[in-house]
Amino acid sequence: MDAIYNRLVSLNDELTEATLLGQILDLQSKYYGGIVDETGIARANHMSTPRMIAGWASALVNPDSRYYQDEFLLNALDKAATFMLNRQHADGTVSLGSTNYNSPPDTAFVVGGVTQIYQLLNKHDWAELEPVTDKLKLFLERTIPAMLTGGCHTPNHRWVLTAALSLLHEIFPQPELLARAEDWLAEGLDITEDGEWTERSNGIYNAVSNIALYHTGRLMNRPELIACVRSNLRMMMYLIHPSGEVVTDYSGRQDFGQTATMANYFPIYRLMAAYDQDPTFAAMADYAGSFITGFHEGVNNHPLMNILVYPEADISQLERAPLLDRYVKMINAEHPMKEHLQQIDGVGHHMHIQHSSMHLSFGAPLVRIRDLDQSVTIMTQTPSFFSLRKGKARLLGVKLATSFSPGIVKFTNLTTSEAGYKLDTVLEKGYNGPIPRPLLPAGTEGSTLSPWYLLPHQHRPMTHVQKLELQAEITSGDSEWTIHVSSDEREDVFTQLTFIFGNEGTVSGDDLLAGEEGKYFLRSGSMKYEADGDVIEISSGAYEHILPSVREDQHPSGCQYVHVNLVTPYDRTFKIRLL
Repeated sequence: MDAIYNRLVSLNDELTEATLLGQILDLQSKYYGGIVDETGIARANHMSTPRMIAGWASALVNPDSRYYQDEFLLNALDKAATFMLNRQHADGTVSLGSTNYNSPPDTAFVVGGVTQIYQLLNKHDWAELEPVTDKLKLFLERTIPAMLTGGCHTPNHRWVLTAALSLLHEIFPQPELLARAEDWLAEGLDITEDGEWTERSNGIYNAVSNIALYHTGRLMNRPELIACVRSNLRMMMYLIHPSGEVVTDYSGRQDFGQTATMANYFPIYRLMAAYDQDPTFAAMADYAGSFITGFHEGVNNHPLMNILVYPEADISQLERAPLLDRYVKMINAEHPMKEHLQQIDGVGHHMHIQHSSMHLSFGAPLVRIRDLDQSVTIMTQTPSFFSLRKGKARLLGVKLATSFSPGIVKFTNLTTSEAGYKLDTVLEKGYNGPIPRPLLPAGTEGSTLSPWYLLPHQHRPMTHVQKLELQAEITSGDSEWTIHVSSDEREDVFTQLTFIFGNEGTVSGDDLLAGEEGKYFLRSGSMKYEADGDVIEISSGAYEHILPSVREDQHPSGCQYVHVNLVTPYDRTFKIRLL
């Protein structure tokens, strides 16, 4: 941990030096005192100037920093605090900037960090800091009306708001702050027994919910909140590839399919290791800390500030447990997902929520398998149902798309046996009959003008309902995996099985037809994907139709795609060999 701390101090000093050059010093600019970010302007959101303020404050009060009590940095920090006051809206909020204007939840992210900055500076015995701490306290005080009345968009926003309310209450002991937090907590916690949050976001929002509910639970004396954090951190130990890359194959948010590391989990693993005196969490804190190469987290999750604000969470003397590198772990096997989904119609929202998502894949079962440098994920309710890493070779996903629905197939069920894993689903598609006459709006019948969007479509009876049953069976052998896909007897449904590879390797094969850039068709035989000496071989291909893609199936850029074109009925076996 000392090595991580020393590296964080060095990184923070480097970033402080760089960001000082980006401070806007034009007195005529509305951005005066702010630090220019990737947009070319200075912003007051949690990923912009406040994050830099956290780094500057952490340098100013830290005797191990070369900027300790540096007068020039102090003046710059004072200007940045003035910027925050100037960019704060009259209602006490700030704007995210990329979207979300006058945003209570984005203000809560900032509050979650600025309260910590205030605590850090306020306990440092240096009179020259008082003007800055006073400005930050004023900023926080101005946010209280918005925190007491503001709403959210996403599930994690609720916990970011409760953390902000709790942290504000530490500074401004107003009972209504905790009362508002209780209003949010009354909705109950959105986590499965195995520790998965609603948004299934291993790359971003798990860490957001975890650090927020840690603060909420600590300050409101709610150990059940901290128990949820503990549960997610234990789950995350099974969701890391050998390279340290986090499994994002099934995320419900913007980290879906993106590369992420454990770096943003460092603060919460450290805090929870100290809270539980847990050797495994201490080892995970070390592991997560090893991936910090800069300060990319929001101000509320700043790794160096976390150490300085909470020195009591020192885990340097805590024993370390070995980390897992061999396991088979099924997650959410017992979660009552079907029962919950069956209750939707009775809730009354009719699947409509403003500015958010229903996250219907919450609690979907998946399997994680690690065997040293081999890493496999088998998933339901997501575009890809299988992914594999072997050393440097990355099979990012395998997905199935059909013209029946049309689009990507998301398998519904996952069952395990000694033989392997079975995924299956039943697709349904029917046709809408006429609305019964007694249910038509008054004046509709016989009208010369009847807009389609004014008709009560929910009352249309379904006719000619058609079904398509699909399944995939996955088994493992000695250095190989087998995927057996099959359909029912319905004829002539165009299907495409797609293997998705990382862009860093090369694709080759004897009967590989090149399509658009980065896309290939395996018409027969086998193909190989090689990355830095690690090889994945897949056989065998098929080219039963010549469509380049199936309707409504999207292929994002930045990957390589190998398609196998099938027509129902099919019963095909594919071998994935690790060479």
